[in-house]
Amino acid sequence: MKQLIEGEDFYYNQQGLMVLTKKYHLDRGYCCGNACLHCPFDYDNDPEQRRYQLSTQRKINGDPKKEK
Repeated sequence: MKQLIEGEDFYYNQQGLMVLTKKYHLDRGYCCGNACLHCPFDYDNDPEQRRYQLSTQRKINGDPKKEK
């Protein structure tokens, strides 16, 4: 298993939680279905209703995929 690199594969948010980056997700190659903030796969494996809510929220708040 690949060693994760802070600042490249993940970072810590203000609450101290680890947040995986877009690069990490692209390297993994698929959506895990956990509603990750930087999911580049448009939440493909999340349940349909949740996927709709997340997509709507992303439109309102901006696309974090562009940030990291």
